[in-house]
Amino acid sequence: MPQPGYHAPETVQQAIALLSKEPGARVLAGGTDLIVQMRSGRIASPLIVDLKRISGMIGIRASGDGFAIGAATPCTALKKDAAFAAAWPGVVEAANLIGSVQVRNRATMAGNLCNASPAADSVPALIAAGATCLIAGPSGERELPVEQLATGPGRTGLATGEFVVELRLPARPKGGGDAYLRLIPRTEMDIAVVGAGAALVIDAAGTCTAARISIGAVAPTALLVADAGAALVGSKFDDAALGRMGEAVRAACSPIDDKRGTISYRTDMAAVIARRAVAIARQRAGEAN
Repeated sequence: MPQPGYHAPETVQQAIALLSKEPGARVLAGGTDLIVQMRSGRIASPLIVDLKRISGMIGIRASGDGFAIGAATPCTALKKDAAFAAAWPGVVEAANLIGSVQVRNRATMAGNLCNASPAADSVPALIAAGATCLIAGPSGERELPVEQLATGPGRTGLATGEFVVELRLPARPKGGGDAYLRLIPRTEMDIAVVGAGAALVIDAAGTCTAARISIGAVAPTALLVADAGAALVGSKFDDAALGRMGEAVRAACSPIDDKRGTISYRTDMAAVIARRAVAIARQRAGEAN
């Protein structure tokens, strides 16, 4: 098999030009998925475009009142940024469940998103947080909600020449809290059977005023379950509201049967894990008031 070409452009426009010229080119941010897939023969590419030399691709910075995470920022950088870790602890938790420490020192949130695995840990947490991705391409820039990027297992809606430049997260709202949980067969370094993210806003009286619930590993892509969030709004997390939330999560599931879990098990556990994530997010939101 011929070895792919390698380029490390220094500007976004140079990267776009390379990706546009060779439709089969692949973007390298961290490479923890890409390199493994190429070595195993699962994918082949005539050209690798490494983003790490482009200014702004590595690091977390303020973006308006929120945050921007460069596409080549390693996962371990998130917990080292005190402001980001305080604002979005659930996103940081999700980032630190990806692989091992060695993997997280290279793996990136943008790469985890663009790999488009239904079981990706970072994606439900980003969806719950209301994150968007800034995409650059031949036609300019566009911004897309994270939940709309993946179109199926291993597939995204990125056009030829496009790539994710950064992930954007809003500021933590007053009375806000988030969390991410997953279920795996082992204690670490495994693929999620079910994942769930929750981001809540609670007023001083303890009433939920906003909620975003997301699930992963139980459908072809990670999902924002709007009905689950709506079930909590206006409630004080009574059993009836939590029950409606769980039913909405179950209804959104369309998992597969495999050695990690049956369809019925994954569906039932999605509601359980979502409820547990809501409990943690609620505690954090209460602490923020």
